[in-house]
Amino acid sequence: MAFYDPIINVLGLREWCDSTVVKSDTPKSMAELLADAAGKDSVETAWYDIPFPSLDNLNQSCGAIDRTRDMTSGVEAVFLDIKDPLKTVLDPLTQPLSWLLDGSLYLFTHTPWWVLIPLVLFLSFKVTRSWPTVILVAATFFFFAFIDHYTYAVETLSIIFVCTVLCILFGIPIGILMSKNDWFQKINIPILDMLQTLPSFVYLIPLIFLFSVTESKLYGIAIMLYAIVPVIRLTDLGIRLVDKDIIEAADAFGMSKKQKLFGVEIPLALPTIMAGINQTIMMALSILVIASLVSAPGLGTLVLRGIRNLELGVGLISGFCIVLLAIMLDRVSKKALSRINAAQDH
Repeated sequence: MAFYDPIINVLGLREWCDSTVVKSDTPKSMAELLADAAGKDSVETAWYDIPFPSLDNLNQSCGAIDRTRDMTSGVEAVFLDIKDPLKTVLDPLTQPLSWLLDGSLYLFTHTPWWVLIPLVLFLSFKVTRSWPTVILVAATFFFFAFIDHYTYAVETLSIIFVCTVLCILFGIPIGILMSKNDWFQKINIPILDMLQTLPSFVYLIPLIFLFSVTESKLYGIAIMLYAIVPVIRLTDLGIRLVDKDIIEAADAFGMSKKQKLFGVEIPLALPTIMAGINQTIMMALSILVIASLVSAPGLGTLVLRGIRNLELGVGLISGFCIVLLAIMLDRVSKKALSRINAAQDH
């Protein structure tokens, strides 16, 4: 007799439980296999060893209650049922992402190094106005080229560039809407919490079923879902933290909502928004190695090669290159942020 049989009987649920017959071809649980091996109907349970009323334990007493494996199979069945119509809708919507990623990858990798590196240095100086930062960028790129990791680093940089720009284009408007609408914020906060706490590998599971592994949008969507959260949160926070007295002064001058947003709120919230962009860049870079499992090019492929083939040197050097790239992007974005803060202070 199963442990919860008396409770089921007292509650008068026996007839309902017996109305569902468990299929004979259903795989047996470990407890049932042990009971069969011992020649018993069920595994004996001591009075002090009360099993938790989980789905599997309750199923032993009530066949109408599904097992855990039935629940997971049901979730899979539902996803497979909606897969084709969902793919029909998402394919045309996400195809531009593949074009952007492939186009950026082609542009970055086919631009000669003697053009790309000076261009990156020029842009770094324009953004930071800091010669030490420009020297750091130059040293990083020349190190990549010296150890023949330049192409992999440029591939990584192209993916980060596209995904970060798209995260900014989508994330900042969402953050602005959240700051202006409390209900919209309440709806989005649980979604953002889920995106921020899901393990990196989990992002890939539904996407692998929806898209081909050879499609660039597969890893692009995974990177964007993982990295977009900070820019949304900090945009919302930055605009909400704008001094109410300044908003009242803007109202007194007769500013419209659009004028207040672009002339007052966004400029004052820009340091916080830039901090969100910095975190978005770092998070996009952190998931890139995981994205290499689904054909994302770049330095992550070398890390995976080192793991799969037990090539310690390849894995360590490529991991160190990712760290250098992260430091370079972090310093550039933080210098740009400090320039914005200094301009506002004056």
